[in-house]
Amino acid sequence: MKITSTSCICPVLVCLCFVQRCHGTAHHGSIKVTRNQTKHIEGETEVHHRPKRGWVWNQFFVLEEHMGPDPQYVGKLHSNSDKGDGSVKYILTGEGAGTIFIIDDTTGDIHSTKSLDREQKTHYVLHAQAIDRRTNKPLEPESEFIIKVQDINDNAPKFTDGPYIVTVPEMSDMGTSVLQVTATDADDPTYGNSARVVYSILQGQPYFSVDPKTGVIRTALHNMDREAREHYSVVIQAKDMAGQVGGLSGSTTVNITLTDVNDNPPRFPQKHYQLYVPESAQVGSAVGKIKANDADTGSNADMTYSIINGDGIGIFSISTDKETREGILSLKKPLNYEKKKSYTLTIEGANTHLDFRFSHLGPFKDATMLKIIVGDVDEPPLFSMPSYVMEVYENAKIGTVVGTVLAQDPDSDNSLVRYFIDYSAEDDRCFNIDVNTGTIRTTKVLDREETSWYNITVAASENDNPGLLSHVTVGIRVLDVNDNPPELAREYDIVVCENSKPGQVIHTISATDKDDFANGPRFNFFLDEHLSINPNFTLKDNEAAAVPSPSGFVHAREMGACGPAMRKRSCPRLA
Repeated sequence: MKITSTSCICPVLVCLCFVQRCHGTAHHGSIKVTRNQTKHIEGETEVHHRPKRGWVWNQFFVLEEHMGPDPQYVGKLHSNSDKGDGSVKYILTGEGAGTIFIIDDTTGDIHSTKSLDREQKTHYVLHAQAIDRRTNKPLEPESEFIIKVQDINDNAPKFTDGPYIVTVPEMSDMGTSVLQVTATDADDPTYGNSARVVYSILQGQPYFSVDPKTGVIRTALHNMDREAREHYSVVIQAKDMAGQVGGLSGSTTVNITLTDVNDNPPRFPQKHYQLYVPESAQVGSAVGKIKANDADTGSNADMTYSIINGDGIGIFSISTDKETREGILSLKKPLNYEKKKSYTLTIEGANTHLDFRFSHLGPFKDATMLKIIVGDVDEPPLFSMPSYVMEVYENAKIGTVVGTVLAQDPDSDNSLVRYFIDYSAEDDRCFNIDVNTGTIRTTKVLDREETSWYNITVAASENDNPGLLSHVTVGIRVLDVNDNPPELAREYDIVVCENSKPGQVIHTISATDKDDFANGPRFNFFLDEHLSINPNFTLKDNEAAAVPSPSGFVHAREMGACGPAMRKRSCPRLA
């Protein structure tokens, strides 16, 4: 090819490109580059410019994943200086030169010797140069060009995040979004449909659907019920080539669980229940359990129990065990088989967390009838009083009746009752009891001044069941009799002054009595007539006292002499 120019003549390197499309057709072409000429619109004259150094190149293309036995033809380099006589030598340098890409230095033909993967490297940058084989001088400036690896559909779509585990509330509206899945395709998205992905559902219909373009999974049915089916395994496929035949595909699994909502009311399995409770049950103790079933789970199944009717409302109470969701029936008051043999209760179980979206499925409560049968228990004898207080005089004869206790069998059998006193080992056994009548008698003569009160415990048992006992406390007060004479409070040693005036009180004496107040003071004081009386002293009762007092006054007479029982001492003169 010749290029005319008024200024210079430059050889031109021509690149012949070999392009193979996906359908396998090869296109050859030559590129002619004129450096000093610009062509204008037809009819206008050509304008010549100073030529610029360098080559202008189009891209070469090489098909990826070439598996043929021969090297793959890429393209051809050609210089206008090449006359075909072999004097021009073509040199290739850059990425992959000599290893991946080889060039025939005489013809300029470029071949690829290896199978290339576009997903690993999309293009290669190389440099071409034409030199004179004889002089080794460049005929063209070194120029850069690109060999682009052309994509083929060799990668299937992949779900990088699968398998998926998601939830959606039961009873959701049809079309509720569950999850968006995304598949990626490593092929070239700018070339053909190799990376154009379409989604479809392989497993999970008719319950779920997937948008073919976005990959959004949605519910496909109304009112999906968790209690009917809770878990679903949905398989989603992503296919490239826009879903056409021959496209590659990948799939993933989406495990979908329906979460619970409160759409089920509690229900008692039976409308009538019967419960046996012995009359001996302790107040405050749990006597039975009842449970309503709820198909929901978690807080949606929480409920409370209450007694809403019946003749046992005041006798029984019910509470809720939050762990087991059972109603615990407890006793509020004692039971007595002989007075009332059965009770009837109406018990209600109601949800505590309501969802008003599903109120039309209610009411979210249920009631049942509970009949309680009171069981007869062989009870111990029952005393007529919770405790007894009795009295007996001291010094009473042995065998004196103190009092009688009474106990009866509360059961319908009305068994005979036997009595005995429950003594401890260290007790002084002053009393006994008639085993048949419950009459308590003295076994010793009692002295109030030694012990004024006794506490004893009386036990009663049935003849038919001696091991079944009841006990009662009996307090016995010992009453006083006047069986103790008064005594001087102490021995007196009286001192009197010699100059005491006649009638002057020189001392006060007092007396005590061990008996009770009623049998003690007041006392009368006098000098013993059987003893010689000292005329110098007199004894006088304290009759002038406002309250009777166990005391008397000793007076001195005129003589002022000391009696024989009194010591004479020196005293200060009385004013």
